[in-house]
Amino acid sequence: MTLRLLAVHAHPDDESSKGAATYAYYRNRGARVMVVSCTGGDGGSILNPALEARHHAERDITGLRYREMTAARSVLDIEHRWLGFTDSGLPEEGESIRADSFAALPLEFSGPPLVRLMREFRPQVLVTYDENGGYPHPDHIRAHEVAIWAKEAAADATAYPSLGEPWQISKLYYDRIFSPERFTAVYELMLARDPSNPLVARLTEMKDWMSRERGPKPTTFVPAGEFFEVRDAALRSHASQVAPDSDFFFWPNDVQREAWPTEDFQLISSTVETTLPESDLFAGIEDDE
Repeated sequence: MTLRLLAVHAHPDDESSKGAATYAYYRNRGARVMVVSCTGGDGGSILNPALEARHHAERDITGLRYREMTAARSVLDIEHRWLGFTDSGLPEEGESIRADSFAALPLEFSGPPLVRLMREFRPQVLVTYDENGGYPHPDHIRAHEVAIWAKEAAADATAYPSLGEPWQISKLYYDRIFSPERFTAVYELMLARDPSNPLVARLTEMKDWMSRERGPKPTTFVPAGEFFEVRDAALRSHASQVAPDSDFFFWPNDVQREAWPTEDFQLISSTVETTLPESDLFAGIEDDE
């Protein structure tokens, strides 16, 4: 049986910052991995001051982000699909989002394309964000809502019969990779090893915010440390969004592998038996299907 994982993300680059080492880990094991980008990232800004392709970004940010996603897909060796919706942007407080943007569209409009993909790809595992979107960007929140809506519709034989045979996804996970526990473990090991390192000083400035309690604990710890370099290469493919020396994203991988060598998720629902904590998103599936 071929194992298949589907990850639903809001924008190109989200797949590389939230689960890329896990995707590479499962590709190495022979699983099929498909990433869905709900939008093209056309509402994004240039977040890398040293971007070489600045003129391209200023002229056609959508086209550049499509090229960046193609590069990241190649690095991760994954399958990829665009849902094709318009980026909602991150409005200022009190501002409204565009009526034709992804976050504003009814689920009955934005959800069916994902239902079709789920029925065609037939994944056993679905990974997405929690109801808060991981952080409160309207497209992240909508990506969660669309993923959950489509998961239920894909399994319903009476819903959208023209979109393929019904398919029930066995396990649903929320991404919990940016956990306070992970940050603290890496920070404390770096502080003990090399307190004079300039990165330690910068992480100290981030400590209060990054160490804050944020949401439920992970249940599933995927041993993806061998693929942290692949993750970083994929993330650097999105050069318009990530500076190559970003303190937020890039920490020494040898330290990370010692302090916290996993990427972490929370099991939300399962049709198969499993024992928590897990070390495998597919735990229980190979014996049940």
